[in-house]
Amino acid sequence: MKNIRNFCIIAHIDHGKSTLADRLLQMTNTISSRELVDQTLDNMDLERERGITIKSHAIQMNYSYKGEPYVLNLIDTPGHVDFSYEVSRSIAACEGALLIVDASQGIQAQTISNLYLALEQGLEIIPILNKIDLPGAEPEVVKDQIVDLLGVDRDSILPASGKTGEGVDKVLEAVVERIPAPKGEVDAPLQALIFDSVYNNFRGIIAYFRVMNGKISKGDPVKFVNTNKQYFADEVGILKLDMSPRDTVYAGDVGYIISGIKESKEVKVGDTITHVANPCLEAIAGFTEVKPMVFAGIYPVDTDDYEELRESMEKLQLNDASLVFEPESSAALGFGFRCGFLGLLHMEIIQERLEREFNMTVITTVPNVSYICHMKKEETFEMRNPSDLPDPTLIDFIEEPYIHAQIITASEYIGPILSLCMGKRGILKNQVYLTETRIELNFEMPLGEIVFDFYDKLKSVSRGYASFDYYQIGFRESKLVKMDIKLNGEQVDALSALIHTDKAYDLGRRMCEKLRELLPRQQFDIAIQAAIGAKIIARETIKALRKDVTAKCYGGDISRKRKLLEKQKKGKKRMRQIGSVEVPQSAFLAVLKLD
Repeated sequence: MKNIRNFCIIAHIDHGKSTLADRLLQMTNTISSRELVDQTLDNMDLERERGITIKSHAIQMNYSYKGEPYVLNLIDTPGHVDFSYEVSRSIAACEGALLIVDASQGIQAQTISNLYLALEQGLEIIPILNKIDLPGAEPEVVKDQIVDLLGVDRDSILPASGKTGEGVDKVLEAVVERIPAPKGEVDAPLQALIFDSVYNNFRGIIAYFRVMNGKISKGDPVKFVNTNKQYFADEVGILKLDMSPRDTVYAGDVGYIISGIKESKEVKVGDTITHVANPCLEAIAGFTEVKPMVFAGIYPVDTDDYEELRESMEKLQLNDASLVFEPESSAALGFGFRCGFLGLLHMEIIQERLEREFNMTVITTVPNVSYICHMKKEETFEMRNPSDLPDPTLIDFIEEPYIHAQIITASEYIGPILSLCMGKRGILKNQVYLTETRIELNFEMPLGEIVFDFYDKLKSVSRGYASFDYYQIGFRESKLVKMDIKLNGEQVDALSALIHTDKAYDLGRRMCEKLRELLPRQQFDIAIQAAIGAKIIARETIKALRKDVTAKCYGGDISRKRKLLEKQKKGKKRMRQIGSVEVPQSAFLAVLKLD
């Protein structure tokens, strides 16, 4: 066991960790140059297209150092703020972390928050300065930033380049020398932490685990502690580029187990595996419970696909434990699910994965956050959906969640970022100059304001040079109203939103204008209204398509034309009574992206 090293890679998005992981795999001959592709560990099409890591991936490398063979278990992690739960799980399975900082961009917000996650777990941190071959790299300036942040010795920061492979051998040496070997006893009762799982059509559910104590062999009867279910280990092994079966996996190692589990709810990420005959005394303290930040409804386009959508969501939840969902129904959209996501990118990725991996076409409603409603009868309850809001006369006050936002940017973008955050009801807490040109801004702002498009706008006003991270700081009282959208007097519940009183009129007007552009014209007038309670605050009308019924009358008496027009008028009246307005999917999405 003294020759095993478990480590993960943490960095801000786009600091080159997947490229560096490729070089590590190449140098240890884990994959041949024939198998190597860019971002080898990012095996989803979606990850390659967007150039981001969505899932953490484990892989085992063999490395010999000073004549001794070592086993290195690497877990590559995502860098985007929406996937920090993935990172926390990887960190729980490791003893050390490579902290990668881009030599041209310096330290950014997600670097800092992931670093704190690793320090809380007591991991050994190896700072690495990546992309030193770039013409815009400033190695000395960024080294100063790392020294300020970590308080490490300047010489312990390793310069490297994932692209050219420079300095990668030093990284492997540092992993062996600096990261401690796993602590655990092979003779103790089995104790293994599940940190991920995937669904395979032929083999059932495959759970990935890290053995803390004891050993697990093929054919062992095992038990999952939290769900209290028992299974036989049909196959155990370690994770190379593909799964590689072994007879036994020992303490300190990372591996997988296939035991013919068919039901997704039987595997919980963070659960402990132990032997049936000689169980461990206590389960491993897992990682923090996931806190969804953004809620939205996901509905099948065809209502007959409801059960299929449920199965797809359960399979997806195995692979992404931060997805939370429960059934709900809507008057406009039928049966679907209320889902909790960690952020807007997470929501977008889930929707794309449902469409690509499970062929499900879905409609997503307006995302919102959860609020706490205090009634006059001194009872409180949590609202995750605007339609749960009770009669305004019974409400005492509503509280909404606030966050502490940390933005790191170049000093020339302070003006636009301040005005963006103030416009989102943010309160500037403090600003700190990290260097002469880089500044850290701290705000307190409502979570509901950043749910829509804050991240996109922040990137555009700062030309991509601002990094953003946030954590929740509790609930505060707020003046909120529920705004409904009505089409011909019928409320579209999927477009309802809870918004701050000051912004209601403006948003209502813009939503009506947008819908007027997007809804197809019918044979009758469509009235689009935004309403708060019984009060209409904005209205637009889509005029009817009109057939020219008098075209065949050339001249002649006016009464002939009048007869035809009267007949048309009656038909229009009847049509307005029975006609219904369909809202296309593009309209739902466009209303979300209102500028």
